[in-house]
This record gives sequence, structure tokens and C-alpha cells, in this order.
Amino acid sequence: MIKLAVPKGRLFEESVELLYARGLLPERIEEGRKLTLRVGELTLFLVKPFDVPVYVENGTADMGVCGYDVYLERNPDVYRLLDLGIGVCRISVAGKPESEERYFKSSYLKLATKYPNVARSFFSRKGVKVDILVLSGSVELAPLIGLSDFILDLVQTGRTLKENGLIEIEEVDRSSAWLICNRASFRNKSSYIREVIEKLS
Repeated sequence: MIKLAVPKGRLFEESVELLYARGLLPERIEEGRKLTLRVGELTLFLVKPFDVPVYVENGTADMGVCGYDVYLERNPDVYRLLDLGIGVCRISVAGKPESEERYFKSSYLKLATKYPNVARSFFSRKGVKVDILVLSGSVELAPLIGLSDFILDLVQTGRTLKENGLIEIEEVDRSSAWLICNRASFRNKSSYIREVIEKLS
């Protein structure tokens, strides 16, 4: 029996479809109010995306479907086993079109994001000082009302940016969903885990 943490929201449907297509789920499941599901040989925990590595690192879940953006931000002590090829997007800096030139010339920036650790690491490598405002959602609003000059966020199609009059200025990294694994589970349940990896590869 493998306990798998699956992110609710944007990645949920893609994760379930992949698990079903590869024979790990006997049936498709829908996201609902129930947070624990027993399906075939899997027990699924439906959790917030940023909580997936917490469940896996602490051994509550043996494995998890974790966006690389979340992995970078959380930096958990887990094994990153397999790029699942779903939830593909970019981690990018965005802002108003008229502030693009200033972005590349400035040595100090004011930035809103839900990825403060990713932002600090990225701008530290660039030698740019950054004042980071941590928001949990709707970060696109920040430059529009003067809360920040720029944002660092996930970009998939760029539609949300465009609808809010913002442009993608610089790509920080690429993100997709990865299969992560608890270190003790990898040793103690190796045959089960290798079987899951083989089916998903």
C-alpha cells in the first residue's frame, strides 16, 4: 500500500488522468470535499500544492506529485524521482510594459510573489537587491495598484498577465510536476515504489 499526496487545484485533474492512464488508478476520481481516498493499491491524500512536500518529507505520505516551483520554494529533504511531464509552465518575472527597461537597469527592485525563497536566490545570483512582499494569491494586482514594481509567479499561457496589462519580462526557471518520495519509504517500500516509477516512466 502506497500513500500518495496529490495536489488539489490546477494539477489535480492532470495527476489523476496520468495515474489512471498508467494503470495506477482503477477509475477516475473527482476533486471533492473528501481529503483521503482509498483507490486500489493507493491511498490518496488531497492536499494544497504547497503542502505536498511537507506530507512527503514527514513520512505521512510515501510519495507525492509536486510542482518543481513548490519543490524549489520548499527545498524539502526528499528524493525527486521522476519528471511527470504535466503542469508544464514557467516561473517568470512580470510587470508593466513601461517598466521592462528599468527592470534590467535597476540594482534594487520591489517585488511581490508567493515564492520568496526562489526570488531571493534568483536575484542574489544576479547581484540585485530585492524588497520582497509575500502574497498568497492574485499577485498580478500588486503592480497595478503600486504595491510592487514587479511580480514573480507561474506563467502558463500568459493570458492572466495580458488581461491585467502585464508582460513577461524574464524567465527564472521552468516548472513541471515531479514524483517525489520520502527517504525512509524509498528504502522500506522499494518494490512498490519501483513499480510505480516503472508505470509512470
